[in-house]
Amino acid sequence: MLVVEDEFIIALDLSETVKDLGYALEGPFPDKKRALASIRGGMPDCAILDIQTSDGEVYPLADELVEAGVPIIFHSGHVPPEEVRSRYPDAVACSKPCPPDQLIEVLQEAVAKAHAG
Repeated sequence: MLVVEDEFIIALDLSETVKDLGYALEGPFPDKKRALASIRGGMPDCAILDIQTSDGEVYPLADELVEAGVPIIFHSGHVPPEEVRSRYPDAVACSKPCPPDQLIEVLQEAVAKAHAG
């Protein structure tokens, strides 16, 4: 599970949620540059991405993940979910702050969908 989030507390919270659910964690990465370097070694089963990172928008990373068939959950307070869905129709978009139970639900659905497809 790839986590890209530049706000430390949110990154920590997302990471703990991912680990508590039993998923292997890659990250959290504060920017797309480090996350892109990480996926060069292998693609994750799923990714949770903030849209605005410390080095700009995460879309180049998202494009590579989509091309590889990796399910994406966008977790952002800057871009409305409708806008994200228009660009990435198969992705899930959650607005910050996203209730933990909702995030867990969409995460489990995305992973299940990835393993079924």
